[in-house]
Amino acid sequence: MANIWFLVCYISYMANIVGGQKAMANRVDIGKKARMARKSLGYTQQVLSELTNINKTTISEIENGRFTGSFDIFERVLDAVGLQFEVTQKQHSLPDWDDIEAMFSEDNE
Repeated sequence: MANIWFLVCYISYMANIVGGQKAMANRVDIGKKARMARKSLGYTQQVLSELTNINKTTISEIENGRFTGSFDIFERVLDAVGLQFEVTQKQHSLPDWDDIEAMFSEDNE
């Protein structure tokens, strides 16, 4: 199975989309959202473990941003709490001139 971190993944909790904008998420952000969604459903990690047949330790790793296992496991946990991955084209942004100038300015104070 391909390792999930070779993908550029975006995740959105469908109930929390504001104005259709989605932000790029990293493992820690995904884990926090998974934990919030699990708790909002009233599930403990043990209950989620039983629902998904995934070890409670693995669920803890996901929620703490330390999971580096298979996409299948990640997807099963997220699906069980009403979350999903969305893969989109990576967005590149360059700083504007004001940002560059601020980076190289010297404090005169």
